[in-house]
Amino acid sequence: MFSKKMLVFMGVLLFIAVNFTVITMTSRQSLPVSSLERIAISLTSPFQLLVSKTMGFTESVWKTYFMSVLAVQENTELKVRLSRAMEIQNRYAELEQENSRLKKLVDFTSSVPDIYVAAQVIARDPSPWFKTIMIDKGKVDGVIKGSPVLVSEGIVGQIIQVSNSSSKVLLITDRNSAVDALVQDTRVRGMIKGNNKDQCIFVYALRKDEIKAGEMIVSSGLDQVFPKGLKIGRILDVENTHSQLFQNITVETSVNFDKLEDVLVFINAK
Repeated sequence: MFSKKMLVFMGVLLFIAVNFTVITMTSRQSLPVSSLERIAISLTSPFQLLVSKTMGFTESVWKTYFMSVLAVQENTELKVRLSRAMEIQNRYAELEQENSRLKKLVDFTSSVPDIYVAAQVIARDPSPWFKTIMIDKGKVDGVIKGSPVLVSEGIVGQIIQVSNSSSKVLLITDRNSAVDALVQDTRVRGMIKGNNKDQCIFVYALRKDEIKAGEMIVSSGLDQVFPKGLKIGRILDVENTHSQLFQNITVETSVNFDKLEDVLVFINAK
């Protein structure tokens, strides 16, 4: 008796032989087709059709899988390239903004007869009780305690602590800060004081002095700290009470301290 494997093997061989015979006979177009050939074609054609469709389906699936793999790889590569492009664009935008800030500082220093050193803000005091920042310049750069700190928009503050390579700046918005100042148009004198907020107050302006909202406050130079004529801020509100000797004046600073990144430290006069 033949084993099951032998029967399967013989069946496969028979199938192949019949297909080969049919293909050979059907390829002879000049010869007439006999009854035996027609029977053989009828028997094998369904199997040939099944094999053909199976191979076509397998090929289609393989192509689809292969294209999907390529699409995933290409998508990953494109994401990486897009991420790099966005990073480069962001760096370029940062450089453009830094260049704009530095250009303002250069233009400002060329307009005044003094020596300044440029510095970057490296830290801010997180406490609501103090308005100070740290900069990356110190004793080795010529910075000393009491040096005024400025930007092209106006006064930032004053150096209160100095180390070899860094310094602490007391902002004019700190309650311990004071700058002798003038109303630019009327030359009314007073003092700019901080109140630990985003604004300052202009104190010691007499009630009889005519001061209006919108006027500019500048440094007077009389405190021997800040050079004369530097912008401090613009008057927001004026409160004149008859029972008080001085007016209550709120000033919006010219400097946006929340966006402060680069500053100039006054060193000495030429």
